Amino acid sequence: MGADIKALRTRIKSVDSTLHLTTAMGFVASSKIRKATERMNKSRQYSKAVSEIVDQLTSSPECRKSPYIKGNNSHITKIIVIAGDRGLAGGYNANVFRLAKQFKGAEFVPIGKRACDHLGSGFISSENFSLEDASQLSKELCSEFKEGEFSKLGIIYTKSISVMTQEANIMWILPLEKSEKKSSADVVFEPDEMTILETAVPEYISGKLIGCIRESFCAEVLARRMAMDSAGKNARAMIDDLQLQYNRARQGAITQEITEIVAGAGDD
Repeated sequence: MGADIKALRTRIKSVDSTLHLTTAMGFVASSKIRKATERMNKSRQYSKAVSEIVDQLTSSPECRKSPYIKGNNSHITKIIVIAGDRGLAGGYNANVFRLAKQFKGAEFVPIGKRACDHLGSGFISSENFSLEDASQLSKELCSEFKEGEFSKLGIIYTKSISVMTQEANIMWILPLEKSEKKSSADVVFEPDEMTILETAVPEYISGKLIGCIRESFCAEVLARRMAMDSAGKNARAMIDDLQLQYNRARQGAITQEITEIVAGAGDD
């Protein structure tokens, strides 16, 4: 009986330590949510602005001769995979890798420590991935695409649907889709549409990439907050159950001691 009481006391302390950890991680995630949401919203606006320019350019008959629209004969698909730098975020990372697994034979560009561990070398941090990093990667990808090293470029990221829901998605970037919108007569591109397209595409990819990274990071901190809240509730429920077992075991031990004392007094 004594051994059971000691084991229960040790287990309660262990679960209580876990509860303190999950609570602390939940607070950290909560403190990051507001900033992550603001950055996500700003990147959405930037991405939308660049996309509108590219849409106007791809509607031009002249621009449709561009390799960014025509594509190439390569059969290789390249996919940027954005995951987190840490775990303990529910199914956040697992959902990303489950989606990536569907594209067998694709070349992956991992961003985030977990993605690098799972898929190979890449950009080690997603949280600290900067606009300069996005610009550098975008230029390299544009050069490789124009040289025919791959024919299709996509980004696997996590979309923040709501506070409760995050969803892994893939966004296809290259080749550019031909826009059916008519080019505005009020817009004049200098020196010409093709030159502007060549300049705009790397910025377009960079904007889409940084937008996906910031969207993913916001989804990650939301997922971690939810995971820590759930873990905290489970830990509290476990502590209550263990405490009940502990109290019963202790009461049983006390009752047994009293019984032995009474029995001993009767023998005298």
